[in-house]
Amino acid sequence: MRTEGVVLEARPNTTFLVQLDAGPEILAHVGGKMRRHYIRILPGDRVVLEISTYDPEKGRIVYRK
Repeated sequence: MRTEGVVLEARPNTTFLVQLDAGPEILAHVGGKMRRHYIRILPGDRVVLEISTYDPEKGRIVYRK
């Protein structure tokens, strides 16, 4: 499932705390192509996430707006 949110803080190992537009905060890591092309993500950036169906507390950042 894809959704949007705002990055609140950067954490170690390219993980981020993201506030979703729907309300909750989740932990997200950077997706493969974004990591390969060194796309920088800073607190305050709007991002598109794919949320895991198995653990809704975790997600993957696939696009930075």
